[in-house]
Amino acid sequence: MNTALRHWKEAATLILVAGHKAGLDSLSSRTPLAAPLAAASAAPHGGDRPPHLPHSSRFDYSVLMLKRSSKSGFMPNAYVFPGGMLDPSDFSSDWLDIFSNPPSFGLRSVTQPAETRPPIFATDRLKLGSVIPGEVALRICALRETFEESGVLLVLPQKEERSVLKRAEEVCVDDPQLCSTELSRWRALVNKSPSNFLRMCRELQVLPNIWALHEWGNWLTPKGRYGGTRFDTAFFICCLQDVPLTLQDEMEIERFQWSTPTDVLQSFQAQELWIAPPQFYELSRLCRFPSLTDLHKFSYRRATEGCEQWTPVLLLQGDHSISLLPGDKLYPSAPSGEVDQSSDRLLSDSQEESALHRMVILDPYSTSLQVSITPKYNHLLPVMEPASSPDSKSHL
Repeated sequence: MNTALRHWKEAATLILVAGHKAGLDSLSSRTPLAAPLAAASAAPHGGDRPPHLPHSSRFDYSVLMLKRSSKSGFMPNAYVFPGGMLDPSDFSSDWLDIFSNPPSFGLRSVTQPAETRPPIFATDRLKLGSVIPGEVALRICALRETFEESGVLLVLPQKEERSVLKRAEEVCVDDPQLCSTELSRWRALVNKSPSNFLRMCRELQVLPNIWALHEWGNWLTPKGRYGGTRFDTAFFICCLQDVPLTLQDEMEIERFQWSTPTDVLQSFQAQELWIAPPQFYELSRLCRFPSLTDLHKFSYRRATEGCEQWTPVLLLQGDHSISLLPGDKLYPSAPSGEVDQSSDRLLSDSQEESALHRMVILDPYSTSLQVSITPKYNHLLPVMEPASSPDSKSHL
């Protein structure tokens, strides 16, 4: 664990999607309020016109969203993907007794040059006293937090370690079948102490299914947002064949919801729930693939490309704000830098129409995307809905 960090904490989150079980009409806790929208092409870069959100009926999967407690010190009442902070136990050398393939642990190598890797992945953990690589510990953290917050336990018997490595690309992950009473007991223990996650794996002779998690992205909380705490968060994605048994923890999480990406985005627009900008962006990305099989194949193959760290930089513009992302023409060269908001700078850039990568935020429930760049590392463009009003468009 990187104890040298002073300005933010390291964390991991999991975009968990699951196929619809046969005969189940709806997994969402609501009915979409908006009228059906034009379907989006599954091709990441197809067409000149931005596609609309695909209608909810086109999805054969749902994504897990968890509502944070109103008492939470970080984004209270927000709907988020499961996840949380790294714990020293995620880096424990005792994991070497459970996994059989150190030092790589059977994870595929990433082709991204080391000098361009986000710090959360590139940090040499050996120099920090850990024999567990960051990419392993981050996945363990995401799996542990998902179990704590939702009751979904993604593990596999130790004897299946070799076989799962051979068929990782072929099918989505099966939900493990374990006794619900035993799961509840262990979940309570893990909630008391994260180190009990390792103890559980040892006693049940199971492995955290780190191979089912595919690298997706990395978001760093911007300055001055959501309180004083900032999180450098690794985003992973995992595709399950069927929706698993899910329970809120009645502590940090007040309720859970399995819904299609379109349903969540429309609920957000209808002010029925609130999601933070990273969730808005990533759900808009998922809308490129209404098919679970297509999403799984893309996620698996793209994961070895790597990713970049995204630190949103906020620019106030009249009565709304613009969240700039890497690649935008106004994004500062230094990762922690500030945008020059002088009138001369804005005027000189006003004639340029290229290199847009931003979220225009009119109010907490009105967000639109403007993206004209080509995503790095073979990633997805988000599906961009038209702005809700003429004022929401910016041509800085």
